[in-house]
Amino acid sequence: MNPLGELTVSTAPLDDWHQVAKWAAEEGWNPGRGDTAAFHPIDPAGFFIGRLEAGGGAPPVSSISVVNYSDQYAFLGYYMVHPDHRGQGLGLATWRAAFPHAGTRTVGLDAVPAQQSTYKRAGFKAVYDTIRYVGRPRGGDGTAGRTVTGAATIPVTPPVTIPVTTPIAPDRLDAIAAYDRRCFPADRREFLARWLTADGHIAHVHLRDGQIAGYGVIRPARDGHRIGPLFADDRESAEALFDALTAGLGPGETVALDVPEPQRAAHDLAVARGLAPSSHTVRMYAGPAPSVDSVRTYGVTSLELG
Repeated sequence: MNPLGELTVSTAPLDDWHQVAKWAAEEGWNPGRGDTAAFHPIDPAGFFIGRLEAGGGAPPVSSISVVNYSDQYAFLGYYMVHPDHRGQGLGLATWRAAFPHAGTRTVGLDAVPAQQSTYKRAGFKAVYDTIRYVGRPRGGDGTAGRTVTGAATIPVTPPVTIPVTTPIAPDRLDAIAAYDRRCFPADRREFLARWLTADGHIAHVHLRDGQIAGYGVIRPARDGHRIGPLFADDRESAEALFDALTAGLGPGETVALDVPEPQRAAHDLAVARGLAPSSHTVRMYAGPAPSVDSVRTYGVTSLELG
């Protein structure tokens, strides 16, 4: 057994963080295949790994991310110790070395239930549960959730506006970022520029009377696909986005959606589309909980990074 004094914690470059993403997959977290490349540039100094030898030659044994999204908000995730090195206090030592990176910011995290008491002792308070729904998606009935890619009106008198769900074009990035800011505690424009266009990601916007009424992204994961975020003004818009995002999946392919427990319309949507609860986490904050438009949150972007 290695003495605790040998642990060295340092910031993790992108290449090293791919190993941490592999650990997360082995723990059953099912990260998206391109998540590391999209999230790491947000705050490269906020990804930490612990090694049991000084220098970069030893393999990592512990990890944590403390990503500063703004001067007021940070998110903590990927708090792990390799199974071969647990029970030695390495996780706590890694936490203590990395957590000061957040400064005085409010820090959010999504805790597995078994670790909730640990985070409480560190000053975090539980706010709500997030339920992961998983399954083979099915379409809705009638006109709900249809993707319309043609004109926005039909020739009747008086004209009737048809909501349109369409792939997100580059010239909508500013508008998407403004909509996203209503649902997330910080401006994520630079992140969204990568997230909306990353390899394998499919992003759609829902328009009503020419105005954004929601947007969503589906991405390949280690197992099936994950949808996130799924932000929408109402269930009708969220259904249209869900159906558009899942329309290209092959028979038998599964999708996961992480739904905040207070958003009952999102739970109803997931069940109506054939998904079932598979696990849950607890959203916790150290510091004042940020103010966001939670009614529009039908699916969070990532449990690991907010």
